[in-house]
Amino acid sequence: MKIVVIGGSGLIGSKLVNMLRKHGHEVVAASPSSGVNTVSGEGLAEALKDASVVVDVSNPHSFEAAVSLEFFEASTRNLLTYEAAAGVGHHVAVSVVGMERLPEYGYFHAKLAQEKLIKGSSIPYSIIRATQFFEFIGRIAEEATQGNTVRLASALIQPMAADDVAGAVARIAVSTPLNGTVEIAGPERFRLDDLIRRELAARNDPREVISDPHARYFGGELSERTLVAADDARLGERRFESWLSQSARQIPNRSL
Repeated sequence: MKIVVIGGSGLIGSKLVNMLRKHGHEVVAASPSSGVNTVSGEGLAEALKDASVVVDVSNPHSFEAAVSLEFFEASTRNLLTYEAAAGVGHHVAVSVVGMERLPEYGYFHAKLAQEKLIKGSSIPYSIIRATQFFEFIGRIAEEATQGNTVRLASALIQPMAADDVAGAVARIAVSTPLNGTVEIAGPERFRLDDLIRRELAARNDPREVISDPHARYFGGELSERTLVAADDARLGERRFESWLSQSARQIPNRSL
């Protein structure tokens, strides 16, 4: 089976490409660096020739609202158009759990627009909504940092490892299209402020985490369950402490 991974050089994409190849599939890792630009359409026809499945795990160069919306609308329209011409039978897209519960975040608004285009297409599809990745926790801390403090709400969060995300996407990509949406999440739930506190402590990061129920999360205020998946979500296996103990040895401490 030929599978084209859009964003194949990124965090999830590169893991997904390796997994699918190990299982004997012909995989094209498509990205601007390989000559495939989904926004302009450059290289798409050749990349999608004889493809059975297209998996879109791409992202814009900036998560700013206008940039994100322009990227996802142009990219998704081009992908769906070229897929229809190539006879692709399954479009898979990775999205985010809880987007509709945080409309203030422009990136989430753009991802919702992407989902709408996919659902309105004639191509069979599967949308996979994932919770935040463990690998994204550091960025959450940076976004909430003011000086030497990190101000966060104590809302629930259910993060998962990028390896588990890639594994779930791989299984769905080679299966029958869902023509619907499935949620994937980590096996544990945490309080957001406590999770960041544990992450910083493991890296000997001196920033202080302050609990604030009104702290903004990428521009929006969180409710208790904004960031957690539904009870029927498919759960990953990697637990946070296992991931943290490994990653803390690999990433330098933050110096202030």
